[in-house]
Amino acid sequence: MFLASRLLLSLLFLGGAAQKAIDPAPVQMLLGLAGLPSALVWPALAFNLIAGICLLTGPHIRLWAIVLALYCVGTSFFHLLLPDAWQVTIFVKNWAIAGGLLAVAEVERLRHA
Repeated sequence: MFLASRLLLSLLFLGGAAQKAIDPAPVQMLLGLAGLPSALVWPALAFNLIAGICLLTGPHIRLWAIVLALYCVGTSFFHLLLPDAWQVTIFVKNWAIAGGLLAVAEVERLRHA
């Protein structure tokens, strides 16, 4: 079950990397709305790819889970666009994913205690 949880969470980040590679425009738009350079899509793509692989395969699964939870919380604010219900749903989803990642981190801590 634990491996399945990590696989499913990893797929979110690997899919995010693929989505950014195939169509970076939506992320670039959100970055622009936040006053950030659109070129940040490329480091975000690399981070999603590396973190997704590391969450699944290790090493340092607990550390990656915590870093990704913080990433989800931080990036959620790009989606806090109250007039757009879909973006608000993504905001909430990111917090739920962060919760799942923190659960992975806790299980990993207990496994190595």
